Amino acid sequence: MMIVLTESATPEQVAEVVALVEGTGAQAHVSTGETLTLVGAIGDSEHDGRVAGLGLEQLEFVDRVVPIAKQYKLSSRQIKGGEDSILDISGTLIGQNHFSLIAGPCTVESRDQLLSSARAVRDGGASMLRGGAYKPRTSPYSFQGLGQEGLDLLAEAKAETGLPIVTELMDARDLEPVLEVADVIQIGARNMQNYPLLTEIGKSGRPVIIKRGLSATLEELLMAAEYVLKEGNESVILCERGIRTFETAYRFTLDLMAVPVLKEMTHLPVIVDPSHAAGRRDLVEPLSLAAAAVGADGIIVEVHSDPQNAVCDGPQQIEATDFAAYAQKVAAAAALAGKALAARPQKV
Repeated sequence: MMIVLTESATPEQVAEVVALVEGTGAQAHVSTGETLTLVGAIGDSEHDGRVAGLGLEQLEFVDRVVPIAKQYKLSSRQIKGGEDSILDISGTLIGQNHFSLIAGPCTVESRDQLLSSARAVRDGGASMLRGGAYKPRTSPYSFQGLGQEGLDLLAEAKAETGLPIVTELMDARDLEPVLEVADVIQIGARNMQNYPLLTEIGKSGRPVIIKRGLSATLEELLMAAEYVLKEGNESVILCERGIRTFETAYRFTLDLMAVPVLKEMTHLPVIVDPSHAAGRRDLVEPLSLAAAAVGADGIIVEVHSDPQNAVCDGPQQIEATDFAAYAQKVAAAAALAGKALAARPQKV
């Protein structure tokens, strides 16, 4: 249920509504827009019934009370009054008309490999650096990442380039060391429905990218986001990275229609991962341009200084020397959708 307050509602009146909602056993989530303040009452149907029974619409500073029928309440577009959220990631804005380009190697392999790639994406216009210290692999015999050593190298790359770090978390036991380095935690497709892990990230308060599962519906993706949002962490980014279909000509089917449809369903920023969908370097650029033009809030793309000798996913990683030209094309495509490439944060 969503309680819409009048434009003249004072902070004290907002606090009064919050207290009344929480007095029923429901959770109250306040969202302040340019003109209106919304209070979302989140709970089970029993709690919703109690909130409805409060008669809040009788208060002079309450404009209206609107039921939210969707299961995904905190990620629902209604909870923000139809507005898109804007997230500030260590000085980089994403959402609304801010387009973020997140780039870097699939996995951290060595100091030279990471730093050379990091410098290339920084100089080419990326606003965040991605790199995996922990890697989920289909085969238990494949390279699993450098772990703590990889995190240390990411911290060094962050110090040199000033770029915020995006890295994957697979296990709640690694949360604390990851939090020491990551500005954004990435949850991979295989962990989209790892609800205890999502809950712990929600409690951490750290921004998170949640990738759509290989066979997940959009509603299931939004319900995954709810596990983070319900803990009070509002910094959630959704990522379309390709789903499994009957087609075998390429690795996954990149569901570009998910971008505008998610925009109808949620206020959360939506980005696209063309690298994992394509599995082929030659397909990454056209998919990136399409994603930007269709209204995505950003792209997370793999870039490597020597992809031919990469430890994993070499065939899908863009050459570091080609990244600047790629970024210019993506920025032009994003402009078609009314979005501008986010400014790179200034190194402190």
